[in-house]
Amino acid sequence: MTKASIAIVGAAETTRMGKVPELSQTGLHADAALNAMAECGLTPADIDGIATAGHDSAEIAQYLGITPTWQDSTSIGGCSFILHVRHAAAAIATGLCKTVLITHGESGRSNNRAHRPLFPSMQQQEFEAIYGPLFPPSRFTLPVLRKMKDDGLTLEQLAMVAVVQREWASRHPRATAHDPITVDDVLSAKMIAWPFTKLMCCLVSDGGGALILTSAERAQDFPTKPVYLRGMGGESCEGPMVSQMEDFTSSKAFRVSGKAAFESAGISHSDVDHLMIYDAFAHLPVYGLEDLGFVAKGEGGAFIAEGNTRPGGRLPLNTNGGGLSYMHSGMYGMYALQEGVRQMRGLSPAQVEGAKLSVVHGVGGMFSGAATVVLTSEDQW
Repeated sequence: MTKASIAIVGAAETTRMGKVPELSQTGLHADAALNAMAECGLTPADIDGIATAGHDSAEIAQYLGITPTWQDSTSIGGCSFILHVRHAAAAIATGLCKTVLITHGESGRSNNRAHRPLFPSMQQQEFEAIYGPLFPPSRFTLPVLRKMKDDGLTLEQLAMVAVVQREWASRHPRATAHDPITVDDVLSAKMIAWPFTKLMCCLVSDGGGALILTSAERAQDFPTKPVYLRGMGGESCEGPMVSQMEDFTSSKAFRVSGKAAFESAGISHSDVDHLMIYDAFAHLPVYGLEDLGFVAKGEGGAFIAEGNTRPGGRLPLNTNGGGLSYMHSGMYGMYALQEGVRQMRGLSPAQVEGAKLSVVHGVGGMFSGAATVVLTSEDQW
C-alpha cells in the first residue's frame, strides 16, 4: 500500500467568469486566490509558496501580502498550472515550503491586462509569422490538416467534439454556453481558419482560478475534502514552432508527459474514471486520447463520435464543457484542474458517479509543451 504525500485542500475559480470588465488581470488572480483561501480557512499569512504563469509571481505575492520561501513563474502556455502542481508537490515534499498557492487570472475578453503571455515566441515571429499565421487558429490548422489526410480524421468527428462537450456544459450553471448544438450547427458556423469553424474554437473569456496544496498529513486539518496527487505527474516540451513538430499527427510532448504521469502514478488506462484534456480547439482531445494511449493512433475521432466520452459513456471527458463551452481565458489548464478536483470531491454539477481517479492533461502553445497529473479521492492505494 502506498500512502499519499501531497493533497489539494483549496480550489476555487473567480467569483464571476465570462465578462468581468471591472477587474484587471491582477484583480482576477487575487479574486480566485482569496476564494480558494476562504474555502479552506487560510489567510495570506499561512501561504509560504506561490506559483503562477503569464504574470510575475512576485507581483501577485506582494499584492496578496505573501512573503514566500518558494516561488515559481514557469510559463509554458496554458498547461503551466498543471505543471505547477507537479513543481509544488516536489517543493513541499523536499521541505522548501509547506503551503503552496497556485493562481491564474486573465482578462482574455475585456483585455484589462497587466502582462502578456509568452506567445508568440521569438522563433515563431522570425520563422512562422512572416508566412502569414499570426494567431493560434491559423497555426493549429497545420497539424490537424495532416491528421485528416493521414489518419482519416473527418470534419464530422471534429464537430462531434464540440457537440459532446456542449452536452456536459449544459449541466454546469457556470458554463458560458448551455444550448444544445448539432454536427450541422458546428459545420455551418462561421469559418475561422479551415477547417475550424467558430464552434470548433475556444471561447474568449475573463476569469481565473486558484489551488492550494499542502502535505497529505496536514490535509485532515482543513474543512474541505482533500484531493490527493497520485505520483508526481509528467511534463515535456517539443519547441515553440508548430511547423517543426516531429510528427504533425502526434505530439511528442503529449506522449512523454503522459507516459511519465502514468508510470509515476502506477496506473493503467482502465483505472481512469475521469479525463480532462485541454481543448483550445476541437482536435486537441483527439490527439490527447491517442497520445496518452487511451486509443490507438487514428482512432480518437471515431472514439468520440461513437459516444464514448459523452454523459453515460465509458470514458467521461471534459465534463465541464471544456474551453469550447465552459470558458477559456487564454490559459485554460487551471479550469481543467478545477473540474478534476470537483469530480474527485464528488461536487461537480456533472458528477461522474463513483469516480475515484482523474487524469488532467494540458497543452502549452501549439503543441510546444505538455503537462499531466493524476488526481485521486483516495489517500492510499
